[in-house]
Amino acid sequence: REEIEVIAPVLEQLRGEGMDLVGPLPADTLFTRGVLAGSDAQLAMYHDQGLAVLKYAAFEDGINITLGLPIIRTSVDHGTALALAGTGRADPSSLFAAVDLAVQLAQRR
Repeated sequence: REEIEVIAPVLEQLRGEGMDLVGPLPADTLFTRGVLAGSDAQLAMYHDQGLAVLKYAAFEDGINITLGLPIIRTSVDHGTALALAGTGRADPSSLFAAVDLAVQLAQRR
């Protein structure tokens, strides 16, 4: 019922304010190639809905943005991989992407 009573009305309000939004969509539709290609961003309502797809599609440079906080918070979308520490095999791409986005967001504030 939350989708009908909360999410859909908020989307309608935002559309009325000029935002080009699609949805709500089920997770198995949201992450199809056609939907992904035709949009700038996807919003999953639950961590586990979006994370598996993100890791599959962009493990090396996928990032997480936490919304609704009084601070900017971005993070990598994978674990610490402590077993790779000091081996020269760790890929820092996701960290660089998270820091880069945090800087971009800070410049827009």
